[in-house]
Amino acid sequence: MSIAENRRARYDYHLEEQHEAGMVLQGWEIKAIRAGQVQLTDGYVVIRDGELYLIGCRINALRSASTHVNPEADRTKKLLLHKEEIKRLVGKVEQKGFTLVPLDLHYKGGRVKAQIALAKGKAEHDKRNSVKEKDWEREKGRLMRHKVSSGPKD
Repeated sequence: MSIAENRRARYDYHLEEQHEAGMVLQGWEIKAIRAGQVQLTDGYVVIRDGELYLIGCRINALRSASTHVNPEADRTKKLLLHKEEIKRLVGKVEQKGFTLVPLDLHYKGGRVKAQIALAKGKAEHDKRNSVKEKDWEREKGRLMRHKVSSGPKD
């Protein structure tokens, strides 16, 4: 079940490979996520000291958050992956043009997981081509539905 999706990532980047990572969250963040108070659009993943961190993922605190907790909406969240996966990703990110972007947050076995992707930025003309292809697919679907619904007339 998807919680939040970063649709902009599929528009701005060529996605090479995807990984599922666990997240280190606080209690108030889990409650806010379940209430749908999460935004992933401006998020990105950085590598510090051989560990992955999600930055820019905004989780707005609920009004009913505990009084002894000082919620910080833009807190940096640690992502959990196996060391071998992290080493492989570090090697690829150090190559020219590659970056790590979050695609979505979802539940798996009652836990919140982040889908991240190794991506390469698209040029402006690539983005225009993506829009043209999407529009053509939509128009093709309309034409096919129209042709099927009208049917042959005998």
